[in-house]
Amino acid sequence: MVDTSIAVVGDHFLVGLRPTPYLHDRDRALLRDLRPAGVILYKSNFRHDLPYDGWLESHARLIEEIRAATGRDKLFIAIDHEGGRVCRTPLPITRFAYAMRWADHAAEVGAAIGRELATLGMNLNFAPVLDIHTNPQNPVIGERAFGTSATAVIAAALPFMAAMQAQGVLACGKHFPGHGDTSIDSHYGLPSQELGGDHLRARELRPFAAAIEAGIPMLMTSHILFPHIDPDAPVTLSRHFATEILRDELGFAGVTVSDDIGMGAMDGFFDAPEAAAQFLAAGGDMLMVCSHFTDSDRARTFAAAIRDAIDQGRLDRELLARSRLRIEALLARAETNPVHRLSDSVLHAHAAAAVLFDAQTDEVV
Repeated sequence: MVDTSIAVVGDHFLVGLRPTPYLHDRDRALLRDLRPAGVILYKSNFRHDLPYDGWLESHARLIEEIRAATGRDKLFIAIDHEGGRVCRTPLPITRFAYAMRWADHAAEVGAAIGRELATLGMNLNFAPVLDIHTNPQNPVIGERAFGTSATAVIAAALPFMAAMQAQGVLACGKHFPGHGDTSIDSHYGLPSQELGGDHLRARELRPFAAAIEAGIPMLMTSHILFPHIDPDAPVTLSRHFATEILRDELGFAGVTVSDDIGMGAMDGFFDAPEAAAQFLAAGGDMLMVCSHFTDSDRARTFAAAIRDAIDQGRLDRELLARSRLRIEALLARAETNPVHRLSDSVLHAHAAAAVLFDAQTDEVV
């Protein structure tokens, strides 16, 4: 029998769909039963074999079906859209190069990205990248970062954020507390950083602090272990990072979302459904469960574990109430953007704003 009582904790989930450009029946059932606060789309959720009008019609149908399945008045429709390989949409949506290539034009690119994503029904973009490109051997950040210093990242990320949000697309900064100095790709393994708190404050945390001061509404936590700061838990599950540093020290009052918990870095950490309750107890708000690395139906068992932890008094109800208030406040700000076509002239103007990317884009990363 289907457990529909999990919807009571649906606010704490953001889910990815199966790799189809239509709403799979199992995804429809999950959205109906869980009623998550958000959905993230990937490359495989678009038709790349059709011209603009054709794939846009298919996409509009998908967005409509997602909204109908959740039955929510307000819903985050999210995407990773940074530039370079991290572009999920088909042409003629503009494919800007990596952020480092257009850091001097960040406001123009932010406005273009915001306008284009809004026409696809999106209201949340997992950008800007607030990491600093400090490790040449980093296999996952590199030129996705705006620069090689905190000052350079701040100078580009804040105008990008403001310009994109002015177009009706919320920003989510990532990957707190900084992924730029790692040497392992967290999609496939758990990075461990030997940095201490003073080093983080002097460099990695500075772009996050500046973005918080500028009012960024959402931050994504990273799957990194800092053994000198919290030897017992990666950032995703660490109260020291999610509450003591991010909330208490940096004063962040917005929503936190985990990176996808199916990624290789989390192998073993989320084997037990109770880890979802641990994530919330640490101070996280929304758990991201996508289908590329795991079965998104696991969100059901995670939600049931959270509900049971609440009922059994193992999760602080006041803590969860504050979390829900943060999520609800951000949902209230989220636009319900209608899907519609952009003119060729607008797209041409956007393409002239900065250097473009002409290689293959990725499903994830």
